Amino acid sequence: MPPPPPLPDLGLGAERAEMLHARLDRWWPDLHAGLTELYGADRALQTGTEVVTHAARAFARRPDRLHRRDLERMLRPDWLQDPAMVGYAAYTERFADDLQDVSTHLSYLEELGVRYLHLMPLLETREGDNDGGYAVVDYRRVRPDLGTMDDLAALADDLHDRDMSLVLDLVLNHVAREHDWAVRARGGMLRYRSYFHVFADRRLPDAYERTLPEVFPDFAPGNFTWDENLRGWVWTTFNEWQWDVNWGNPDVLAEYVQIILELANRGVDVLRLDAIAFMWKRLGTDCQGQPEVHAITQVLRAVTRITCPAVAFKAEAIVAPSKLLAYLGQGPHTGKVSDLAYHNSLMVQVWSMLASRDVRLAAQALGSLPPEPPTATWLTYLRCHDDIGWAVMDDDAEAVGSTGPGHRHFLADWYVGDFWGSPARGLTFQFNPDTGDRRTSGTAASLVGLEAAETPEETEEALAALRLAHAVVYGWGGIPVIWSGDELGQPNDPDWASEPGHADDNRWAHRPRLDWQRAEARHDTSTVPGRVFSDLVELGRARASLPHLHASVPTTVGPVDDTGVLVTLRDHPLGRFAGVYNVTPQTRVWPGWRVHSLGLADAVDAITGRTLPWGDDGDVHLPPYAALWLTVPPR
Repeated sequence: MPPPPPLPDLGLGAERAEMLHARLDRWWPDLHAGLTELYGADRALQTGTEVVTHAARAFARRPDRLHRRDLERMLRPDWLQDPAMVGYAAYTERFADDLQDVSTHLSYLEELGVRYLHLMPLLETREGDNDGGYAVVDYRRVRPDLGTMDDLAALADDLHDRDMSLVLDLVLNHVAREHDWAVRARGGMLRYRSYFHVFADRRLPDAYERTLPEVFPDFAPGNFTWDENLRGWVWTTFNEWQWDVNWGNPDVLAEYVQIILELANRGVDVLRLDAIAFMWKRLGTDCQGQPEVHAITQVLRAVTRITCPAVAFKAEAIVAPSKLLAYLGQGPHTGKVSDLAYHNSLMVQVWSMLASRDVRLAAQALGSLPPEPPTATWLTYLRCHDDIGWAVMDDDAEAVGSTGPGHRHFLADWYVGDFWGSPARGLTFQFNPDTGDRRTSGTAASLVGLEAAETPEETEEALAALRLAHAVVYGWGGIPVIWSGDELGQPNDPDWASEPGHADDNRWAHRPRLDWQRAEARHDTSTVPGRVFSDLVELGRARASLPHLHASVPTTVGPVDDTGVLVTLRDHPLGRFAGVYNVTPQTRVWPGWRVHSLGLADAVDAITGRTLPWGDDGDVHLPPYAALWLTVPPR
C-alpha cells in the first residue's frame, strides 16, 4: 500500500494540522483498500488523492463548534449505543411548518426522551411525483418551502444545544431526471453520461431483467427507461424519473464525497444511506448487496473519519435477515462500514406475534440471527415511513410447522382487516400477482386496532397491545425510533389521497400531519393520546436507567415455555436483563422453575418497580399484554 498522499497547504494552525495528519494516517489504509477493491490499484491512488484533498479542504472549513463535537464523540465512540438514546422520525412539513418551526417544538421531543431526530428527505426534489422526496434535484439546497441550508445549520445548532442529533437522508443510488448531472448528460456531455448506466439498445437491459426484481410493480414496472435525449435506455430501478448513478465511475464517488462533507459541515450527525443495497450492478444477480457496496461504504466512512468523525452512517438496507449484517461490517469490512442498520426483522416479528398470538416464529427468526458487531447498533422500530413488507423467511416458518407463503398471506389479510376477528385497518400496498405477496400501509394505531375500537374494552385492549409492542422495540437494544404521530395514537389519515401526488401511493395514509391539537391531551392519561404518550415516556425513562440496554450487549431469545410468551435475555457485567412479553389478550403462565433457572426469582420490573406476579402455584402469572423488564437488584 502506498503512503498517504500529501495534504494541500491550507494555512491550518499547528494543532489542527497535526490532528488532520494523524487522522489521515489512521484512516488511509481503509480508504485505499476500499478504492482498490472498487477500481484497482492504479486508479485507487489517483482517486484517493482527490478525495483526501476534498477531505482536507472540508476539515479547514469545518466550524469550531463541530470540531469540538468531533473531539467529544471520539472520546465517547459509543454515543449511539447509550440506553438513553431514543429516536423520532418525521417529515419536516408534517411535523412542523418548516425547519425554523421545528426548533420551536424541540421541547415536545425532549418530553419523549428524544435525542436523535430523523427528518425525512428535505433536500431539493423534482416538482410533481418525487417518491416522497427521494428524487433529489440538488444535494446542496433545501426544498424552498422548508427553508435554506442556513436554516438547516441553525436547527442543527439548536439540537446540539439540547444534546440531540440531526439525521438526514442521503440518496446514493439515484438522482432525479432533472438533476444537473442528468441534464448535462441529456445535453450530450459524455462525462456526465458516464455518471449513469445508459444502453444503446435492449440487449443488456433484457439480460439484466432476467434476474432483477421490480420494486414498484404496480406503477413502475421494469428497471430501464428509454430517454429520447440520451438516445438510450437508462437504468431506473425505482421510477422512470429516478436515474441510477454509476458507482463504477470513480468520478461519481468523488462527487458524493463532497456532498457528504458539505452536509456534515452544516451539522448533520447521521446520514441515512438510502437504497444502499442497489448501488452496484452485476449481470446475472438481483443487483442488491453486491460486495462492492460495502467497499463504497468503507471509502465514504474513512473519508468522514478524516474530516468529521462525529458523523455516523446508517444503512437503509431492507434485505433478508441473512444478508443484513454485511451492512454493519463482516469479514474485511468489519468495523469499517455503517454504524447503524434497521432491524426490519424485529418489526415484522412484533406484528406477527400480535396477529398470531404466538411467539414461536419470532423466537425462531430472531434467535437464529448471528450477533451484530459490538461496535454497531440496530435501529429498532415498530413502524417507519415505508410500508411493511412481510419478510417471513420460508425456512423459519417451516421450522415451526408453518409455511412462508401461508403466514405472509395471513399477515397481509390480518392487517387490512380481511381475516376474521382482526381489528386492524391497514391498506394493501403493491400486490404482486406473480408471488401473491402484499405489503401493508398503516399507522401503528390503525394496525393495532385503536382506529376500529368501538367500546372501552376494545380501546383498552388495543392500548395494551400497543404498549407491549413498543416495549419489545424499546427493550431489544439499539436505538428505538418512533414514527411521528404514533406517540399520540394517531390513526390513518382519511384524506391521504387528496394531496397532489399522493393518490397512487397509500403509504401517505400512515404519514399524517402531526395533530398538535391531539398533542395537547398528551398529559391526560384518561385519553388515548395521553395513554400512548405516557407509556412511551415511561419506557424511555426506564430504558435510560438500564445499563443492560447498552447496544453493545447482544440480545438472545430465551426458551419458549408458553407459545404466548416471548423472553429475551441480555447478559451485562452488572447482571442479567430479561424482557418478558405476553403477546396475547389472556393471562399466560411463565413456569417458576424457568424463572429460578435464569436467576430471576428476585427480579424487579424496571418499568413499574414491581416484583414478579407470582401465583399460588409457584409460577409467574402474566396479565394480558404484560411487558416486564426484569433485573435483579444488587444485594
